[in-house]
Amino acid sequence: MDTSTQQLVIGSAVALGGGLLIGLDRERRKGEGPDRRPAGIRTFALASLAGAVAQGLGQPALIALGALVIVLLSAAAYFKSHSRDPGLTTELALFVTYLIGVLSMAAPALGAGTAALVAALLAARGGLHRFATQIISEAELHDALLLAALALVVVPLIPQQPLEWLGGLQPRSLALIALLILLVQAIGHIALRALGSRSGLLISGFFSGFVSSTATIASMGARRRAEPALGTDCAAGAILSTAATWMQALVMLLPLAPQTVRALLPAAAAGISVAVVLALLRDWRTSAPGAVAQHDPAARVLRVREAAAVALLLTLVTLGVSWAQREFGDRGLLLGTALAGLADAQSGIATLGALARTGMIGIDMAALGVLVGITSNSVVRSLVAFAAGGRRFGTRVTTSLVLSTGAAWLGMMALR
Repeated sequence: MDTSTQQLVIGSAVALGGGLLIGLDRERRKGEGPDRRPAGIRTFALASLAGAVAQGLGQPALIALGALVIVLLSAAAYFKSHSRDPGLTTELALFVTYLIGVLSMAAPALGAGTAALVAALLAARGGLHRFATQIISEAELHDALLLAALALVVVPLIPQQPLEWLGGLQPRSLALIALLILLVQAIGHIALRALGSRSGLLISGFFSGFVSSTATIASMGARRRAEPALGTDCAAGAILSTAATWMQALVMLLPLAPQTVRALLPAAAAGISVAVVLALLRDWRTSAPGAVAQHDPAARVLRVREAAAVALLLTLVTLGVSWAQREFGDRGLLLGTALAGLADAQSGIATLGALARTGMIGIDMAALGVLVGITSNSVVRSLVAFAAGGRRFGTRVTTSLVLSTGAAWLGMMALR
């Protein structure tokens, strides 16, 4: 069997399988007797095969004619049964199945995946309807659309070129910071609804900390202002995000300079341990067992004002770093790392690991530089905690940062 014949056989088999898979769901829903719906498993299999044959013959006009026939048949079936079933799902699915048959001849793997996706979508009818009408609220739907518009439309349109009046910052980077904070808010909201205030905020705080502990603290602080009853759980989630910062530093250094990981491990282990203990202890002492957040259908998921305020704060910090570097120059590795850490805890870690790998700096100096960078970033995180969550929230997070960072310094000095 030559290659072209083999491709035709594979494409036809995929088209037939896809049509049968989609038709199986429609067959289960079509019913029986004179009131049954018009298309079932055989109709869908034949429609997919028709698309495959039209594509296999290599006649574009035949493909278009076949699509027109499917559209006409679907329209006739709809007008015949719309009084009993006003939906268009079966008719649209039949047309899509024809296109899947065409696609399967040109790209069998893509055709098979599309058929599986369509079948899964049809089978999830009950769950999707329940989610759209009963689970998700009007406010949540509005915020989900807003987040999608920001991520897919607004941010890509923002210029990426650095601007001199912003200290060389890229406007798109600033927008991404705000988007990241909003995304963390959404993750926390989902975890809160799914797992309750106690577990949901702890888990979302920890995993969001791998993306940005600063953004997580900002999000938790904003939620504490909006829902004061969750203040302790928000603080515990924010504190747990600081443990993720130490873990992320180790992960980033591992492929660059494994020796630096060994040198930093005592400090990181001390910082992680203190942050985890403080987060769990605070949550255990002040939260009621099995606490579940009360869901307010009118509550907003995204708090754009807080996200914009934190993005502005980080911008001002970055501008201050740029000014200091222009005015005073690079007066040493530790000073540069500390300044970079004001903007981002991970900003200098990759650089330090690369320098240590090439032998330009020692292993101990690289580990010390990472510690200095995370320490300076803790100052920014403390400011963000006060700005986003208020005095009480800021005091809790700052106390944890002081204790965990102090433990990390003690762990570092213990080996010197």
